[in-house]
Amino acid sequence: MIRLLLTLLMFVYVGSAHAEAQDLYQFKDPGQETRYQELISELRCPKCQNQNIADSDAPIAADMRDEVYRMMKDGAGNEEIVDSLVARFGEFVRFKPAFNARTFLLWATPAIAVLIGLLAVAVVIVRARRRDREGAPLSDEERARAARILSGQDDRDRGTDS
Repeated sequence: MIRLLLTLLMFVYVGSAHAEAQDLYQFKDPGQETRYQELISELRCPKCQNQNIADSDAPIAADMRDEVYRMMKDGAGNEEIVDSLVARFGEFVRFKPAFNARTFLLWATPAIAVLIGLLAVAVVIVRARRRDREGAPLSDEERARAARILSGQDDRDRGTDS
């Protein structure tokens, strides 16, 4: 019984020893903490790629959180902090890339795709309307047959050939 109890106690101790340590930062006021949380939510982890550094467990994300905190303590503004991390890791770390000549296509692609789709729909509608208006005129033989059908004299449609 004592062995079972010691084994159970050992598993509890080992589990708590491996518990993940949370980043504990001290802030002067809640506004500064809010600013910190917003910053780390806007920056992408270079390793995880689709996760911000606030949610990432990667060591590089922890380093980036430390750097954001350090720069905030040194009095750096949001743009200065983001620009520093972009200079170090590349434009990829921004979830919302800045609009400039290099990112124009990234920002313009959705609008271009919508315009191309609308243009394609417009072309299809115009062609369909034009086809309806320009319906091929009936030949003399087709007109005569249509007249016979309307008058009930066309035997070919009834299945009786004369």
